[in-house]
Amino acid sequence: MYEIGQAEIDAVAEVINRKQFMRYRGGEGGFTETFEQNLCHEFNTKHALTVNSGTSALICALVAMGVGPGDEVIVPAYTWVASAMSVCAVGAVPIMADIDETLTIDPEDIKRKITPYTKVVIPVHMLNTACDMDRIMDVAKKHGILVLEDACQAIGITYKGKKLGAIGDMGALSFNMYKNITCGEGGMVLTNDSKFYERALMYHDAGCYTREHAKDMNEPFFPGVNYRVSEIQGAILGEQFKRLPKIIENLCERRKVIAEVLAGCDKFKIISNNDESSAAAIAIIYDKPVKDSLLETGGRHIYTNWEPLLNQGAFHEKMNPFKWAKREIIYTDDMCQKTLDILAKIKNIEIHYEMSLDEVRTYAEGLCNE
Repeated sequence: MYEIGQAEIDAVAEVINRKQFMRYRGGEGGFTETFEQNLCHEFNTKHALTVNSGTSALICALVAMGVGPGDEVIVPAYTWVASAMSVCAVGAVPIMADIDETLTIDPEDIKRKITPYTKVVIPVHMLNTACDMDRIMDVAKKHGILVLEDACQAIGITYKGKKLGAIGDMGALSFNMYKNITCGEGGMVLTNDSKFYERALMYHDAGCYTREHAKDMNEPFFPGVNYRVSEIQGAILGEQFKRLPKIIENLCERRKVIAEVLAGCDKFKIISNNDESSAAAIAIIYDKPVKDSLLETGGRHIYTNWEPLLNQGAFHEKMNPFKWAKREIIYTDDMCQKTLDILAKIKNIEIHYEMSLDEVRTYAEGLCNE
């Protein structure tokens, strides 16, 4: 987390004093709903739904888009494992695609991985780095597939003036403690499609059909789960959202200083960004594999470490999505070798949010002298 303090404490205290912890059954029009309305305004999107995690946001979005057994969803081979696991949660199977040297999904490999069973592609904006959304949207439109943006690691970042998560057919955000803004755990579903929004709303709340908004919904009800948030989370997020512009400005400012210093180093080069004007993260790439690369430090963000997926298991044999696939799905450790080769040559550079600009410059100079 970057900034949190008295404003969040005061907001939570207000929830406690009101004694209205639930966003429904008396909590309508409260902190959570206000947060959603403010986010819609800033992100220029019609609908926003707060849920209890980024993973839940992805699952709700996939349900909303009608993804299910027999469908395939393309995900990058470098992302947090939940991007792929969410696909299995709705009965579909993830198909891994290579990244390019921007650390985001390669639009050319998306084309190669499309089959007659592909329904959705999930571009992931890793480490505050934007995907090439223009090319991805063109590919999706040409092939008639939907786009679900995973902007969980890039809240508040823009691509050509548009907020990440609000470009595709649907978007997902995360508010856990490692994200740009946080309430400990939380997530958000974004869309301009009212049908998708209603379906996500139904799935995230088993009691949706009993709520005040039920009378205004047009989609037929179906059984859901419980991915709701409380007013405590909504209150924290409302204050966190006010901090977001400054947080992003701070990251971009420090990134610029680091980039200026590292540009003078000849041992490596700075990886390109799909929108340099909004770059808030920085990584460096060497000519050959290097120690402490992302391949070594990436952990569960690398597909070769996704054991629950690679072994194609499930909590119950009859609920195994790989049994419902319309073709044989084979996963191997080298199926995205390009991704592994790229990660072996890249180091991610941490941006220390709390440092002064002079300290950041000194830090960057130290990187050049390593």
